[in-house]
Amino acid sequence: MTSIQTYGLVGYPVKHSLSPLMHNAAFKALNIDAGYKLFELKEDDLAGFLESLKENNIQGLNVTYPYKEKIVPFMTSFSVEAGLIGVVNTIRVFSDGLEGFNTDGEGFYRHLTQDLKYSPSGKNIAILGAGGAARAIAVYLCKSQPSSIAIYDIDQSRVQALIERLGYFKKINFKAVESVHELDIKDCSLLVNCTPVGMKKEDHLLVNPELIHKDLLVYDLIYSPQETRLLWVARERGAVCSNGLGMLLYQGAAAFKIWTGQNAPLTVMRQALEEGIRDAAAGN
Repeated sequence: MTSIQTYGLVGYPVKHSLSPLMHNAAFKALNIDAGYKLFELKEDDLAGFLESLKENNIQGLNVTYPYKEKIVPFMTSFSVEAGLIGVVNTIRVFSDGLEGFNTDGEGFYRHLTQDLKYSPSGKNIAILGAGGAARAIAVYLCKSQPSSIAIYDIDQSRVQALIERLGYFKKINFKAVESVHELDIKDCSLLVNCTPVGMKKEDHLLVNPELIHKDLLVYDLIYSPQETRLLWVARERGAVCSNGLGMLLYQGAAAFKIWTGQNAPLTVMRQALEEGIRDAAAGN
């Protein structure tokens, strides 16, 4: 058994992730004897991997697509946020089992409100996708009491399940729509893409460009490539744009605090992410 504490990211695929750069830079900056790795697992291997965490000295994990919901039954306990959202993206290993957390919503909301200076209060918001990340983001947006949230997903049952989960926010108008056009983006001030559409060059554009306007903030959770087709079109149309790098930073910082008990070195982590993005763009 190795003495170095191990942390990592579980998902499929994960080779594109910048999380190791961010966390390993943070461990080094704070002189923590730990390392962060990528664990690309097929679903059949997930249970066995989780059972072997202690013997491999794995102290904590991040969880990404497609396991944020599928990993929930393996948890022994949950944070309040994870229990509320029903999705886990961060795990802490302890003596009696696994504790599930969700830092996605916190990371998104911190970037949105602090860095981008956007307040969801009283606004009309449109969300593409109803998966794990969308759940976390929707819950955090609801805390600021927007006027309405319209949600589209190709799987309508996921939209209905999400809106049912959000039902205790009584004063918000939730709309489950059957097409992107029905999101009424022209009347919205925030559009959030929580789908993986845009990661590949050949991906089609989900939104009619004519619906994007200059009073709209378009937020795409994808950060690689830095500018998806959606963000390119939005920029050309005069909208404010952001990719998900800021969300990645802040959710990672929250996870780091959960694992180590120490405040994350944000400047160091941000620099590591920015260098990783530049290297990726240069093909290094």
